[in-house]
Amino acid sequence: MRTPSTWRKVYALLIAFFFIAQTSALAAEPQRTVLVLGDSLSAAYGLSPEQGWVALLGQRLGETHPGWRVVNASVSGETTGGGAARFPRTLEEHAPDIVILELGANDALRGLPLQPAQANLQRIIDAAHAAHARVLLTGVEIPPNYGPEYANAFRAMFATLAQENGLVFIPFLLEPIATDLAAFLPDTIHPTAESQPKVLEHVWQTLEPMLD
Repeated sequence: MRTPSTWRKVYALLIAFFFIAQTSALAAEPQRTVLVLGDSLSAAYGLSPEQGWVALLGQRLGETHPGWRVVNASVSGETTGGGAARFPRTLEEHAPDIVILELGANDALRGLPLQPAQANLQRIIDAAHAAHARVLLTGVEIPPNYGPEYANAFRAMFATLAQENGLVFIPFLLEPIATDLAAFLPDTIHPTAESQPKVLEHVWQTLEPMLD
């Protein structure tokens, strides 16, 4: 006959096995990935990396959706051509479930033709879909000194891609801060550290439903 002391040991072992099994199950559950493919607007240009909206997104996911992680594959100065060239390897390395695509500003700031830019973005979208990743496309705006015709065509490029590919779409990444000059660094292009949470909230409103 087992003594009370023996029963306590058996009970303790059962509890230990239960927690080990629970921990193993959690560890075995694959973590899902949001990959951000962008330029300096997503690479926290002029700031510490942890101050950027992508790093803040990682913190938010850790608090609200612990099964998700963020990989920031953004490079300052990146064009759509550069992004399209390196995306296949990035896609293979990280196997994302969601791709936030934020490219095009550097093409426009250099006055590059928009047809190749659109083709490059389409290549990225096609590759993501082929890998069964959903795409959240973010549009950007350019200064008016490039002329209304070019600026309107640039804006329409993102809307066309979103419509033709059935993408989740944010028309303008910096919309919440665009009219506030104090929200930008002295270059008037890149958001300050204080503005990054506003950019995050803007993205989060569209991204969060995709996490379910």
